[in-house]
Amino acid sequence: MNSLQLILTKLRYFGPSWVFASLNIIVGTWVLYIPGIKDKLNIDDAQLGIALFCFASGTLAMIPLSSILIKKIGVGRVTLFAIITFSILFLVPVIVPNYILLCISLFFVGLSACLTDVGMNALVSCIEQEDEVHFMSASHGFFSLGGVIGAGIGSIIITYIQVPIIHMSYAVIFVIITNLLTARAFFDITGTGKQKNKEVKRSYSFKLIKPLFGLTIIAFLIMGSEGAIEHWSKLYLQDVVAVTSEKISGFGFVTFSAMMTLGRFFGDAISKRFGSFTIIIGGCLISIFGFFAILSSQLVVTISGFGFVGLGFSVIIPELFRLAGKAKGISAAQGISFVAGFGYLGFLLSPPILGFLSKIESLRLSFIVLLMAAVIAMIITFFLNRNKRE
Repeated sequence: MNSLQLILTKLRYFGPSWVFASLNIIVGTWVLYIPGIKDKLNIDDAQLGIALFCFASGTLAMIPLSSILIKKIGVGRVTLFAIITFSILFLVPVIVPNYILLCISLFFVGLSACLTDVGMNALVSCIEQEDEVHFMSASHGFFSLGGVIGAGIGSIIITYIQVPIIHMSYAVIFVIITNLLTARAFFDITGTGKQKNKEVKRSYSFKLIKPLFGLTIIAFLIMGSEGAIEHWSKLYLQDVVAVTSEKISGFGFVTFSAMMTLGRFFGDAISKRFGSFTIIIGGCLISIFGFFAILSSQLVVTISGFGFVGLGFSVIIPELFRLAGKAKGISAAQGISFVAGFGYLGFLLSPPILGFLSKIESLRLSFIVLLMAAVIAMIITFFLNRNKRE
């Protein structure tokens, strides 16, 4: 809780953390309108999956460029520019008149999403090094909190706002104004300040694969499941559980985000007591239970299941990063960036993959695959823990 108190009491730490929340406020609002956009453009799940893949493609295209922009412009300026650009660009997918323009617009949204993601994480890392504090995990908690704000409030007011672009515009204006007010705390941070240790220039190397292979697979599976739930939870409630209310169908993702937020704010204290491997196994077990509840297709049980999955997932990724930073023979920065990179790849690729699986049968099959992914992640963690003891 110390990191949370730090964020809430000093603008220098709240500003960057609010960018995390802002990113997911916009995404949380967007996911409420995915079913409506699908119906308006008369596309199926597979076509929607291709559109989401365009978003992923844009994100991947920006990865090599983001570090160049940060180096030339400064991490503070890039972060503010990126979150404002991301917010404005996300107005376009809501109003496009055809499928081709939807794909094109999501590609450009993906570009700005990646720049925002890299910028805000680099900003927090830079401040942590300058001030010798730790608030990265709590900042990611704010990301989950943003999903609660965007999808939660959005689900309540969605029936009162008949025009999607108006709802999205309110969210965009709110995000831009609040970030302009808080950015003065980080705007001039360049990211070229002091660093205690010189890191190896090459961020990625095949030498990293062996010690980090298991952690990388787990990150890919778990973050992939996060991305899938973010984009498909509302459609699952509508198509499989047969929920007709716009308000209620959005609460699967709201519950997921709320429990993930809670878990991330308290996860560090639990980790100190039980250890990383035990926490990951426990998180997988909780999420497996949650997926069985989701697959019951009973409204209250299903929504509760999304909450259990969020709670289970909340502690897994931070612990993976913690273990990656302690891997033998490589620097902490290399380990974390390598595992995070493949995890983020899973986050981006899973929504379109689930779209194709849904085309084969239904979204129920897609969520069965997510259940299997959680089981595989738990088994890998069990063997990693056993090998460590031997």
